[in-house]
Amino acid sequence: MKKRLTSKGVSVIVAMVVLGLAAVLASCGRKGPASAPPPNEAAHVSIKGNKLRIRYDGREIFTGEISGVESGVEAKINVFRSGDAVSQVILLTPRDRGGKIRLIGTLFGGPESFPCEADRRDRGPVMVRHVSGASRSLLNRAVYDRGRDWAFSVDAGPRASVRCLEEEPGIRQYGFEAEGGEIVVRFRPRFYQVHRGLEFFEPWTYKIWPHPVAGWISWFAFLDKVTERDIVETADTLSTVLLPFGYEYLQIDDGYQRGEGLPELWLEANAKFPRGLGFLPRYIKSKGLKPGIWTNVAFKQADFAASRPDWFVSDETGRPARGSWIEFSLDASKAEAVDAVVRPVYRGLREMGWEYYKVDALRHLRYEGYNAHAGHFERTKSNLVAAYRSYLEAIRQEIGRDFFLLGCWGIRPELIGLLDGCRIGTDGFSYAGLAQFNSWNNVVWRNDPDHIELNEDRYKSTLVTSLTGSILLLTDKPELYRTEAVEPARRAAPVLWTRPGQIFDVDPSRSDELGRVGAEVSGSGSRVFDAGLQPTCDLFLLEIARPFEDWMVLGRTGESVREIRFADLGLDPGKEYYVFEFWTRQLLGSFTGSFASGPLDPIFRSQALVIRERQPRPQVIATSRHVTCGGVDLADVRWADGRLSGRSFVIAGDPYELFLTEPEGYRLDKFDCPGATVLEKKNEGLTVRVKLLPGESGTVDWSADFRAVPDGSRAANPVKKHY
Repeated sequence: MKKRLTSKGVSVIVAMVVLGLAAVLASCGRKGPASAPPPNEAAHVSIKGNKLRIRYDGREIFTGEISGVESGVEAKINVFRSGDAVSQVILLTPRDRGGKIRLIGTLFGGPESFPCEADRRDRGPVMVRHVSGASRSLLNRAVYDRGRDWAFSVDAGPRASVRCLEEEPGIRQYGFEAEGGEIVVRFRPRFYQVHRGLEFFEPWTYKIWPHPVAGWISWFAFLDKVTERDIVETADTLSTVLLPFGYEYLQIDDGYQRGEGLPELWLEANAKFPRGLGFLPRYIKSKGLKPGIWTNVAFKQADFAASRPDWFVSDETGRPARGSWIEFSLDASKAEAVDAVVRPVYRGLREMGWEYYKVDALRHLRYEGYNAHAGHFERTKSNLVAAYRSYLEAIRQEIGRDFFLLGCWGIRPELIGLLDGCRIGTDGFSYAGLAQFNSWNNVVWRNDPDHIELNEDRYKSTLVTSLTGSILLLTDKPELYRTEAVEPARRAAPVLWTRPGQIFDVDPSRSDELGRVGAEVSGSGSRVFDAGLQPTCDLFLLEIARPFEDWMVLGRTGESVREIRFADLGLDPGKEYYVFEFWTRQLLGSFTGSFASGPLDPIFRSQALVIRERQPRPQVIATSRHVTCGGVDLADVRWADGRLSGRSFVIAGDPYELFLTEPEGYRLDKFDCPGATVLEKKNEGLTVRVKLLPGESGTVDWSADFRAVPDGSRAANPVKKHY
């Protein structure tokens, strides 16, 4: 329909078309509050005079005003459907084609909504964006409401911005502004579920695991030769060396079980664990750690399978079918089989005290087990995917929603809502996966790029895992953690809670192939939709927003981009910014417009570039505790009456450094920190490095008093500038 807006005003109402979807699943992941599914239909749009209002799902999601031209504005409102995908498009154009129009208003989202980019830009470097806190990035042109799965965005063309306003209970508000020769507003309900093709994504039924997930896994360290002694020694080491830095989980992997099959093979450990499986969670917890355990859905007891063929997926002869890696596949559509084989394992493990569950071979159950023998489900008149989900539903019901459930390995879209996390690729750290499934992380589940070995890539792998808010698990022999090799791991944990800055995958080459999941019959090696290993992106941006300050950390893992433009990071290019490199503890300079990041150090193989807006007075530009330079440790920073003061979370015995600016006209006169010993105060060009040694872990208050000095009284400013 088409209407012309003038100063006298007209109204436009868009009829709503309801498309039904399946009812909400009763047992999905971390259960959220009871809520009816949002409608898969267009919003109700009302334009009266210069007022634009949009309602969806029984609530107002936008109210704004159109202005800019005296001749009036034309509005075209269309609803497009492609299968079940609904796209509602509002086109605003000035009647005078040479004019510009402006749309200013407020967006209203739920408590899980956040500003973001909904569509990829056609210029600028390839970059993965994540946000800790309320994003204020100038790149944001959209709001995504996870709880109701809708996206509201402005198409490319006009200048547009979305900024966070104050929150009210249950509501987040966003200031919205767009200006140009035309404005296209796009509303997409059921965005991830239908537009992105994730059938089982029903976020109104479950919450994302909200806590940091960092720890250690035994697999690459000991493989299946792991022993009770290995786990005890690792727990002893982790509790003193890494637990204070945020590494909470100790997960034993393959090697403890007596076999793969009936419950007793899992619940009664082999001879390498003389004190039994129940001893380990007690010991791990006594060290302040959380115990995690590996399990596998394979069934390899041929005699039992032959005795109960009705419990297993069968071939054309009626005998239990075999598949690589999985051997025999339990038919989870048979409640009796699940009750006898699956539930007792996880019930028993939970009763022992395990708190983190890794379930392996899920791809093989689906591909070699179910897909390769799809005829079984036709013959038994049962739904293949529903049976597959039933297996994980039983596990989830037994362990509850308070313990972490990780699916392994490869992307598992049919288990969305049941898993807290997913190992998105094959064995080996998945740099590529952080860009291939960036929009899934902390929206669909928590991404696991696989465990990290502290080898020559240790600075790079820990950096990007931390900046993307992913699962961070180490896997080395514990004696390594008592050497200097542990340093980057200590600086990467805990992992901050983040949301993606983009609700599209930066590298869509894998997620675009997810339609093939139902047609795969082999899981030996990566499939075209599994996350890759080799990097496809070498820029990882984390925006950090705190009540006292906003700043960014740009992780750079390659040299494809040497000149970094602030506008490409979502910053105001007209402002001046300090850039500090965390690994080398060097201030690169103070810049406007852009900066040259320089070559990567051959030891660190990466850069953690901290970017803060330059202030005309002393400020904090970095801290040494964490790669986020304050995201984990800074609780507050204030400037008043010549005093820079703050509160920091510190770790006993871990030297804590504050890098403060000492700009022209100021000189540090006194530094005080009652909760720690001041070891050193050292001038380094424009900065003063203050080194503290905390005696206890916890918060410390510190203050830096500056006195005024005449301009020009200090040495020439060595800080580089670029305009």
